[in-house]
Amino acid sequence: MRLRTDALFLAVVAFALAACSSAPTKPKPARAPEKQAARIQIQQDPGGFSIIEEVNVDPSIRAEYDSAIRMLQQQQVEQGIAALVKVTQAAPGVTATYIDLGIAYSRTGDLERAEASLVQALTINPKHPIAHNELGMVKRRKGDFAGARANYEQALALHPTFHFAQRNLAILCDLYLGDRACALANYEAYLVSAPDDQDVVKWLADLRNRPAR
Repeated sequence: MRLRTDALFLAVVAFALAACSSAPTKPKPARAPEKQAARIQIQQDPGGFSIIEEVNVDPSIRAEYDSAIRMLQQQQVEQGIAALVKVTQAAPGVTATYIDLGIAYSRTGDLERAEASLVQALTINPKHPIAHNELGMVKRRKGDFAGARANYEQALALHPTFHFAQRNLAILCDLYLGDRACALANYEAYLVSAPDDQDVVKWLADLRNRPAR
């Protein structure tokens, strides 16, 4: 049986910060979180999800964010983390930055900082499905299976067809919790959105053929 891995929703790909302010002649001081007008749109299409966060930030902060994301995409993880930390200090009310930071820390195995970053993202926006999904993955790796399930289920409560969370919840229920009904339901729901995922097709067939405990 192949190793089953969590479905990682790459916030570095899915998020776009909108630099809504006009270009200033001098850098402006970062706005406090309560003054940032953040707006998050969740759009679903046949290829998956696009989650766009629009927030008023200085163009220089947007440039720093873009640079940090390029570093992560080029596997320059430590440099990307350092750059993202600077963005959180300059614009502490931007959810996407904390999610990307949590993903980056998770890649390095620093699960404590990953969890702290994702918790901060949810402090800013408790209804963010990606933050719940990513936090669920971190908790699963830490052995907090009940906590992971709660986060996956919260992501799905917020967006019922968020198939990344469906896949992760199915794996959790199948391999870690022994909850056959949960695993079946979520593998099946996931394949509605991602029918070409042959790994999940095989896992579902294996589960259906497996004797009930």
